[in-house]
Amino acid sequence: MLLSLTSCIVCCGLLALLCPPSCQSESPPSWQSIDSRPLPPWYDQAKFGIFIHWGVFSVPSFGSEWFWYYWQKEKLKPYVEFMERNYPPGFTYADFAPMFSASFFDAAEWADVLSASGAKYVVLTSKHHEGFTLWGSKYSWNWNAIDSGPHRDLVGELADAVRNRTQLRFGLYHSLFEWFNPAFLQDAANVFKTNKFPTTKSLPELYEIVNKYRPEILWSDGDGNAPDTYWNSTGFLDWLYNHSPVRDTVVTNDRWGYGTICKHGGFYTCADRYNPGHLLAHKWENCMTLDSKSWGYRREAKLSDYLPIEQLVKTLVETVSCGGNLLMNIGPTHDGRILPIFAERLKQMGQWLEVNGEAIYNTKTWRRQNDTVNPAVWYTSAAEEGVVYAIFLAWPELGFLALGAPNVTAGKTKVNLVGYPEPLQWEMFGHQGLLVMLPRVNIRQLPCQWAWTLKLSNTF
Repeated sequence: MLLSLTSCIVCCGLLALLCPPSCQSESPPSWQSIDSRPLPPWYDQAKFGIFIHWGVFSVPSFGSEWFWYYWQKEKLKPYVEFMERNYPPGFTYADFAPMFSASFFDAAEWADVLSASGAKYVVLTSKHHEGFTLWGSKYSWNWNAIDSGPHRDLVGELADAVRNRTQLRFGLYHSLFEWFNPAFLQDAANVFKTNKFPTTKSLPELYEIVNKYRPEILWSDGDGNAPDTYWNSTGFLDWLYNHSPVRDTVVTNDRWGYGTICKHGGFYTCADRYNPGHLLAHKWENCMTLDSKSWGYRREAKLSDYLPIEQLVKTLVETVSCGGNLLMNIGPTHDGRILPIFAERLKQMGQWLEVNGEAIYNTKTWRRQNDTVNPAVWYTSAAEEGVVYAIFLAWPELGFLALGAPNVTAGKTKVNLVGYPEPLQWEMFGHQGLLVMLPRVNIRQLPCQWAWTLKLSNTF
């Protein structure tokens, strides 16, 4: 009892030092209070961001960013055999850390590649479930990018480059739990009746990265099946929303403890690669990855594992039409390179958005998400009343496109192909729809290559 009381006093004292008096209260705020905060408008307007999974897992770069867990905890055969083939007996996961060199990491180059994608924000894994921090955390002794590996503040370098060279907003991913941290494992063994790990490790790290790097997106993950009360999530979010240096602009997700996903927090993620295909009442995000089998870089990845640009544009269009944001992930190498295939896909997204961005950025959902006659056509609407965008993913072979959802008026409704200089001819189709005559031009004369946007004016 005396030991428990002493531990409690120490933990509470630590939190008092970390958190200003204004964020301390006798009891944590309710989720009702936290959830009542409006989402800062910039996030819904942005629509598209880039996720970056980078860490010690980028060194073995085999199978998944969950390499350590699959190898040591689940002892999956492919991972065990990979280690037996390539590393000597007794080699530990910690031995990978010095190899995480980041020797080719150029934050300015990364910032330029990210900016070329047309994304409006970026989210970097400051710490994944392995516990290694990409900054010199005071709470992750000898297991961080200053003490080991690159001996560089990777978070700080990228934050500075993004802010100095681009218009992107900078965000950080942070894992609440760590697979093999003894403090977390002891708390778990106690059925989370003790809270040594969050009070001495996870929460101090969160306060540290917010105060030091001022991220405008805080992407939480990895609750370890512990409830939000164990993580003191509402207490931290109350500070973040009301007293932190980013209180006016920061957005958060919904992964703040077991049972909170798709229920509490800022925007909802609900699941990895979540794409419901219909309108949701709450703002949501589709986090997905260019490598269809992993979030971290994999040396054994095949060309067919990387999603083609057509699929990426389709996913963006469907997501935005249904009220979501798209967070598209890349996985750099252990030495800090963004693979050419990732850079190419990002550049292609930027080329498409350069033409069609008016149908994505700052748009609102329409009364229909996809068309009643042609389900492969997806809709968004402009802030300007009566302007609707119809994005079609395949060019019709016969040269005309039938739309059943828009209410149009002869002599008033105007149709333009975004990026093409001349207005298009159309005629009534059914009771309210229209049949649009597309321009008969060489494919090289089209404004873009993968999906096209019709701008319908005076349409309801």
